[in-house]
Amino acid sequence: MSGVELPLWAAVPAALLLVASGLLTVTGSLGLLRLPSFQARMHGPSMGNTLGCGCMLFASMFVSSAIVGRPVLHEFLITVFVVVTSPATAMLLMRASIYRARSKATSAGNEVVER
Repeated sequence: MSGVELPLWAAVPAALLLVASGLLTVTGSLGLLRLPSFQARMHGPSMGNTLGCGCMLFASMFVSSAIVGRPVLHEFLITVFVVVTSPATAMLLMRASIYRARSKATSAGNEVVER
């Protein structure tokens, strides 16, 4: 370790955010295992892991800012990019699976049922 003493105003929120990050990530991963369809499986990890990653990056921002002694915004930019791209990627994957299911159903001569 570097021997830097972390102030209480940064240590407590960082610890709480890290615990929340772990819980959200585990919840998202369990959703991946337990949910029945591909679309439902995509929802849990995309939401849980995105929020978990965001909490971890905010905790890192608190600790880095406390160590350096000034606001550090590098982690904030990473958080914005993760929060924007991860759900968009999941949505594109879900749309691709719906399109694939529709094209399989129409090529097989089955009627496509809208839900």
